[in-house]
Amino acid sequence: MFDPAVPDLALYQDLRGGTRIAGNLGWGNFNKTLARGNFVVAAPNFAHHTTADANHQIRNLSFPLLHWKKVLDEAAEGRFSFDDLDLRGGPIDSPVISSALQKLWSLSHEEGAPSRLLAQAAGCEILAELCRLGGEPFAPPRGGLAPWAQRRSLELMRARLSEDISLEELAAEARLSPFHFARMFKQSIGVPPRVYLTRMRVETACELLEMTDLPVTDIALEVGYSSNQVLARVFAKHRHMSPTEYRRVVRDPISSLEVS
Repeated sequence: MFDPAVPDLALYQDLRGGTRIAGNLGWGNFNKTLARGNFVVAAPNFAHHTTADANHQIRNLSFPLLHWKKVLDEAAEGRFSFDDLDLRGGPIDSPVISSALQKLWSLSHEEGAPSRLLAQAAGCEILAELCRLGGEPFAPPRGGLAPWAQRRSLELMRARLSEDISLEELAAEARLSPFHFARMFKQSIGVPPRVYLTRMRVETACELLEMTDLPVTDIALEVGYSSNQVLARVFAKHRHMSPTEYRRVVRDPISSLEVS
């Protein structure tokens, strides 16, 4: 595989394992066998090449430097440089990155195209871990959100529930960089912003199903999902029933028990 130099940091995950990979991805030559779930990282602005000794299946995620360099500079108070990273160890086995990617793919499957908040928050988690593995760790957050910042960010999420709100917009409301906001939000609330947003959408959908006669399609749009099918997938995961079943149960629990 030969790829021209592009201004992206690229992350490749092996989905099968057992394949021996050799080449240079910008951190020096390597020749190693990948286990299933291992990652390799291709440096930005480097024409990289690799060879594999068998057919293999990979998943790719790219970080355009034009956007992410600014985020990392803010996180490192202007001191970040990709040139300082040392990822010459070849394949990476990282539960943190694996978990972030799995949640990203899972939520994308459930909700359709990933929201800006989902993609940006996952990107912050992945890049923070890559920097730690590459010898340039960021200082841990010194505390959670200030009470006023937490209140305003949650109010903004609720007010714009039907929109594709971004991490930058939430961070600006708290007067923080997106990177610091994502980590401080999780420390204060206990879950990342994207997870809390899903919970808020499901809770609001439950309220609308219980208190109004709006069609399920309208409720889906009201809480930020593109269709009633997407809402049904999310509902099945979080409430273990369809939106229509939920409406029937909460409005007429006795009849629902008799049917069961």
